[in-house]
Amino acid sequence: MSETRHVIPIWFFIGILLTVYGVLILGAGLWDVVNGIKRDVVMADLHTAVWWGILLLALGLFYCIRFRPDKE
Repeated sequence: MSETRHVIPIWFFIGILLTVYGVLILGAGLWDVVNGIKRDVVMADLHTAVWWGILLLALGLFYCIRFRPDKE
């Protein structure tokens, strides 16, 4: 009777973390855009929170899919 150990890569957990941060930042950025909230920051008209949220979400989903534990 042999036991098999399943190793979960650290990159999977990093992907989860990036995905959660991406959703939160994207949500906050979209909230500001929809409600017309103006921040007193440089280049506020570019809506960097939306772009960073999309980037983090995409990167996090990539890591979650690429390093998922059930992948053989």
